[in-house]
Amino acid sequence: MLPWDQCASSFANSPVAATIEKVAAGWILDVLDLPRESAVGFGTSATACTVAAIAAARRALSARLGWDFDNDGLIGAPEIRVIISETANITLKKALRVLGFGMNRLLVAPTDQHGRIDPVRLPQLDDSTILCLQAGEVNTGEFDPFQDLIPQAKAARSWVHVDGAVGLWARASSRASLTEGADAADSWTTDGHKWLNTPYDGAMTICRDAVALSSAMNSDAVYSSASQYAQKNLTLEFSRRARGIPIWAALRALGRSGVASMVDHHCALATQIAEGLGSAGFNVINRVVLNQVLFTADTAAETSRILQLAQASGETWFGPTVWNG
Repeated sequence: MLPWDQCASSFANSPVAATIEKVAAGWILDVLDLPRESAVGFGTSATACTVAAIAAARRALSARLGWDFDNDGLIGAPEIRVIISETANITLKKALRVLGFGMNRLLVAPTDQHGRIDPVRLPQLDDSTILCLQAGEVNTGEFDPFQDLIPQAKAARSWVHVDGAVGLWARASSRASLTEGADAADSWTTDGHKWLNTPYDGAMTICRDAVALSSAMNSDAVYSSASQYAQKNLTLEFSRRARGIPIWAALRALGRSGVASMVDHHCALATQIAEGLGSAGFNVINRVVLNQVLFTADTAAETSRILQLAQASGETWFGPTVWNG
């Protein structure tokens, strides 16, 4: 067990972990068809990985504005504006709050009836803006219109981050068109457990500018220095387990076609469930573009009763939510 119990911070500490995670990173970029020069950090969760991505974004934008964020910090720094969707996931909001972006100062982009950011009503962008988009809204599974939004951000020299914890894996399937244009962003986050069924406590920060991520997350010390792209310099964690190994194992077992088949199968099951619920008299609220099915009974009381019966049955489980009030 000794080789697997080493601190997977760098090649020096664990050559096995460093090598396997490097291979896994390349496979991730390949199966998700993201820029091959990107850095991939294997972190604890989508929340922690979002913290790393947004920290890299803020540091990079601050440098463009002539501010040394590492040494001078937040006091007196030029303000970095953040635009989020009306339907932004709570993990993104938590990451922003932890990083000191006050909730009252976030700019909220209005959405359409499906929960996608409306490009016409997008707040003004500039070179001090981080635009946060979604691949797979948590209630409806919808995708922001990347092809319309990202070119606007690029023209303004804004940083674009894609929260892909739920839906970035669509890029590996026949539903890749849902994510068209998302590869033009600057950073992305996704989970292993959402579709690869790897253990929890394993997610990914992906950053087009590898130096931006490695500089923001660098934890080199005199007693422990490593490659700029060692995992301890791409994630929040210095002492860490090799979270990329389960990702490697899943991709090694499934292959590109296996991942595509799994995603397609789950999406097909969601469509089948929605059709069955509709036939049974329930109200299906969303378009079921991915693997989320959002539905109600005729009244709130009846919806609550059915929810409780389903959860108590031991045969199935689904959870409550609130959508558009």
